[in-house]
Amino acid sequence: MSCLALSLQPANGSDILLQTREWFPPARALIALHAFRQTRLAFSNKSPSSVAATSSSSSSSTAETSAATESIGDDPLSASSGQLIVGVESKYRVVYRLVNSIYVLGITTADHDNSINVFECINIVNQAVSVIVTACRGVDVTPEKLSRKYAEVYMALDIVLRGVSNIRLAAMLSYMHGDGIAKMVHSALDTEAKIRGADTWPAVELHSTEHQSNIEAFSNASFELPPETLAAGDQKVSTIVPQSTIEQDEKMIKAEESEAEKDPFAASEAINKQEDLVGGFKKTKDGSATDLTLALAGLEVTTLPPAEATQSTDITVEGFEGKYGGIEFGSEQATLGEAFEGFTDAWGGGLDASEFLENKKVKKQEGLSGLELLQTGDSAAPTAAAAGADGGKSLENLLVKSTEMKGPEMYILEEISAEFRESLLARVGLMGVVYLRTMPPRVSGDKDTEFSFRVEGTSSVKRFVIQSSRCSSLGNGMFHVRTPPSEEPIPILKYSLLPRLTPLPLRVRLIKRLSGTLLSVMIQYVSNPELLAPLTDVTFVLKLPVDPTLLKVSPKAVLNRSERELKWHVPEVPLKGTPGKLRVRMPLDSADIDEELEVVGYVKFSVQGATSLSGVCLKPATEGKTDFYEVNHRYQSGVYTCN
Repeated sequence: MSCLALSLQPANGSDILLQTREWFPPARALIALHAFRQTRLAFSNKSPSSVAATSSSSSSSTAETSAATESIGDDPLSASSGQLIVGVESKYRVVYRLVNSIYVLGITTADHDNSINVFECINIVNQAVSVIVTACRGVDVTPEKLSRKYAEVYMALDIVLRGVSNIRLAAMLSYMHGDGIAKMVHSALDTEAKIRGADTWPAVELHSTEHQSNIEAFSNASFELPPETLAAGDQKVSTIVPQSTIEQDEKMIKAEESEAEKDPFAASEAINKQEDLVGGFKKTKDGSATDLTLALAGLEVTTLPPAEATQSTDITVEGFEGKYGGIEFGSEQATLGEAFEGFTDAWGGGLDASEFLENKKVKKQEGLSGLELLQTGDSAAPTAAAAGADGGKSLENLLVKSTEMKGPEMYILEEISAEFRESLLARVGLMGVVYLRTMPPRVSGDKDTEFSFRVEGTSSVKRFVIQSSRCSSLGNGMFHVRTPPSEEPIPILKYSLLPRLTPLPLRVRLIKRLSGTLLSVMIQYVSNPELLAPLTDVTFVLKLPVDPTLLKVSPKAVLNRSERELKWHVPEVPLKGTPGKLRVRMPLDSADIDEELEVVGYVKFSVQGATSLSGVCLKPATEGKTDFYEVNHRYQSGVYTCN
């Protein structure tokens, strides 16, 4: 930046204002201002030396000499603008403009190699002139008028010194009267974008994300040509490339495939070979082929076992006496044919043609494998028939219907953290997250979930943070959400509460007493009576300073020696009643006794209900229109401690 400092110097009187860059010492700027003032006074008749010279002049001077002396008093620096190089060892270039009786000075270094852009410094001085003229509502600039708008002029010149465009300068000047310093400084950040018609980043971020996803989709896409196109291409190539070249390439490919190492575990090619039942037989006109003796000549017939093998074996081992094995026929059946004669008739187990005259289907017993018999009374038969007609899928349908969503669901998850020091609340904070559960992708497909909703009960909210890629603010507590379907809940909104307006579900107090070598600790807790439902399943954890040898607790607690923790489980904390008490007493060794023993208690709880702890609730944007379903909200403890 070519301009190092800006200053307002009246023609008579001390300097009004001085603004410098961070790296330029104000002492050097004051030296340059003093040198400019001395140079200006040296050229005018208001200089002390010139006044002394005038008073000591001889009374015998002629009228021409007096006229010449008066003409010397014309100020060469009283022109509307100009430049002046001041200083002895460190030289500075001072660019000035005179507005009424105020000099607007811009200070830069005096270079001889043209490394400093003097025109940029002149532009900054001109912008400073615009600031003071606007502050004084005209060219009648006086120190009294500048003092009334000193703060606005100071902040405006600080911004001008660091470089500002004409668009933003015009916006700053329009806010100088009546709108305050904050709006003048901060409201012009997006002025250039608004005037030029440019969109803000949250508005175009969605298009950028969509463009990036399209690029990735096209870069990973693969296209398969139809077989007709490939065949036409091969035919065209065959007409261009000589046939001998194609045959040589095919031979080289086959040679490379044969030389390639084959996988010893690969499947045989015979699997892909089609079965040919007739082709395996060859017809022959030889007459000897009809001779059965030649056909059976190559067959090996297994010889039958000897007759002794049919006899049973006599076992004489004690406890296992008897005859084992062998084949024995009954005495009433003498021959083999008589023994198996019963298998020739239908009733003896043989095949009877009458069994195949009709196609009789045995009707299956309907029901759930006999479970319908467990039900007695007249309603047993209809229940079994309905179960059979459903095809055994009624239980599955009931399971699907029980978990089926009617539409998008929204709920709030709040986490409250607090720190109590004895009975005083030291710190508190509540963070809430609004979650959206869309319809599953298998149900909604690729259709985006889009609707508007309203957030109420935000009087205690400190700030909101929106996930701009999925949600946008419409103003007045209205929001619009658009997102693709997801299996998991999506956080779309976060908020925090003001500490003084944060509700406390539970107040906790820890009291510690050390009497000699005996340490006594008591935790008192009481519920907030304004809660809609009492806290249930509350866990109190007490961090012990040392591993205890003896311990006395009331009521009963669980001790974790590895973590040195003592844990109480309270089933329910009533909304109204006397405070609950948890006591513990333990002896300490003399080496462990210290007045600064650290004993910390933690509280853990989680509550689910129709309302949130902070009072924030979600409503449809239009009354009577159900774009989403508000399900149970939940709040839980974060870092909830007492010490």
